[in-house]
Amino acid sequence: MVRFARVYDERTDETPRVLVDRLWPRGVAKGSGAFDEWLRDVAPSHELRRWYGHVADRFPEFAARYRAELETEPAASALARLRELAAGGEVTLVTSTKELELSHLAVLAEELPAG
Repeated sequence: MVRFARVYDERTDETPRVLVDRLWPRGVAKGSGAFDEWLRDVAPSHELRRWYGHVADRFPEFAARYRAELETEPAASALARLRELAAGGEVTLVTSTKELELSHLAVLAEELPAG
């Protein structure tokens, strides 16, 4: 099972939390325990993220372009690691993005094993 959370949300369980943003979140101290692993290379490229801008009408095209990025290195290796973590049970994908359902997390969840 894949869950979504914002990095600023209080941790409520022991489910592994994986930060999947390219940039370190503002206001979060390293070693704060907000997440267990950081897979920055699985995040969308800066160019794709800027183009998308969380415009809802662009989401289908964003998802297609993002999936194409996930097939190339280093994103493919980071995705393989994320799949490995998800295969072990529940995992929480963590981001600083406000709109979780219109973010790269929704695309990543579809790329992970069903739990």
